Amino acid sequence: MRRADELREEIGRWRELEDRARALAEIAELAAAEPAEALIIGPDLRRDLSSIQADWSRMESQLLLSDPHDPRPAIVGIHAGAGGTESQDWAEMLLRMYMRWAERNNYRTEILDQTEGEEAGLKSVTFSIDGRWAYGRLKSERGVHRLVRISPYDSQKRRHTSFALVEVMPEVPPDAAIEIDERDLRVDTYRSSGAGGQHVNKTDSAVRITHLPTGIVVTCQNERSQIQNRERAMAVLRAKLVERAEEEREAEMAVIRGVHVEAGWGNQIRSYVLQPYTMVKDLRTGVETSNPTAVLDGEIDAFIEGYLRSRIGGVGAREA
Repeated sequence: MRRADELREEIGRWRELEDRARALAEIAELAAAEPAEALIIGPDLRRDLSSIQADWSRMESQLLLSDPHDPRPAIVGIHAGAGGTESQDWAEMLLRMYMRWAERNNYRTEILDQTEGEEAGLKSVTFSIDGRWAYGRLKSERGVHRLVRISPYDSQKRRHTSFALVEVMPEVPPDAAIEIDERDLRVDTYRSSGAGGQHVNKTDSAVRITHLPTGIVVTCQNERSQIQNRERAMAVLRAKLVERAEEEREAEMAVIRGVHVEAGWGNQIRSYVLQPYTMVKDLRTGVETSNPTAVLDGEIDAFIEGYLRSRIGGVGAREA
């Protein structure tokens, strides 16, 4: 019934767009017959046409989200690469970018776990983005992100290159078909160092879960109680196991197709250049923009759309 309601809503939006386009075409046809009237209402027609085109593009992009996990919320992990403070600051910049993107899309966000850098930034952070299609849209961000800039931490003002790894996983419900044997888990508790007031520092509320068969380790320390942290850590573990299964399936298909996929830290997907020129370029699709300030403020939809379209036939380079 829930899926039927979703389909009715989606069909309703397409019918509404069709009605708007038909009405605009009729008005334009009437205006064409009256040149004086066309001069008056011309600006309104162009504005309405731009609005319809923007809605069409957004709804068309959503049709590209066809994987089973695409409608789910997302769990995102950001890990600073080699480079100390530089990369840790870059990881924090990426966190802000995704938080701003989520805010623009009216998605809810929650920090699940984070490790602060020694001087600034973050060594790693895990957070959730809750909203329909969050995973389907953000899966394009998975990979290594590269930043080139004049370092604010270098007294000689030299140019530095920093790297951060972004992981994106679908958040799956507890009753999903993911079998986790409690005997395969090692659960450790410790005192939290995160936010939450005095309570978190007085009890062993933080939780670290190790999945012994795969070696996957997840932690959560931002909730007030050990029970809550364990629930959130299990949610991250389920997401990682789903993502692992998907990666194994894709690797198997790549072998069947005869395509070699290099999986590792060097699998760079996007470059952000702030000095000596300004540019953000996705190395998989060729989508680029000369406005990194807007991108780092959360305007990443052009890169997301470019990735989704590239998966159904490929796209050439274009301006974001």
